[in-house]
Amino acid sequence: MFKMEVEEDLALALVEPKFASKYLAIVSNQRDYLSEWLAWPPHAKNEEFFLSFIKKSLHEYADGKSLVCAIMFKSEVAGNISFNTINHDLQKVEIGYWLRRDLQGKGIVSKSLSKLINYAFTELNMQKVEISAAVDNQASRSVCERLGFKQEGIITRAERLNDRVVDHVIYGLSRNSVTENY
Repeated sequence: MFKMEVEEDLALALVEPKFASKYLAIVSNQRDYLSEWLAWPPHAKNEEFFLSFIKKSLHEYADGKSLVCAIMFKSEVAGNISFNTINHDLQKVEIGYWLRRDLQGKGIVSKSLSKLINYAFTELNMQKVEISAAVDNQASRSVCERLGFKQEGIITRAERLNDRVVDHVIYGLSRNSVTENY
């Protein structure tokens, strides 16, 4: 299976069925935390939910439409990062990610995101990387800003997160604006 080494003890691995039970364990233990900024955790109540997600992700990967990876920290599933969409016509990818609460603040998302950005620009020949984050999701917004993404706009009433509707900030990173960091 597809695997990208980020650094020692950190890799991105194409999702596979054996990860379903690992995802379920994380979500079962951290459902409230993950539900703050993600719409799907309240619905992820069994392994079948994740098996279906993985199967769909692998089909979309085979079709060149997305790339969904487990974030592997010390050889254990720690979260997820993906090109939610790969648009070859526009040469643009949209990235999403989440990470276990206990691993926040270690640079795992920033390093994983940097690796995927590099992959998008060098291997997929993309011209733009885009990330959408809830306006109040300061942690995610900080990652984008730290990595040089520029705020392109705000979409009002962009998503329902359980019992509230949130606005999204759209961040973009253009290939011609990046330095040698990618």
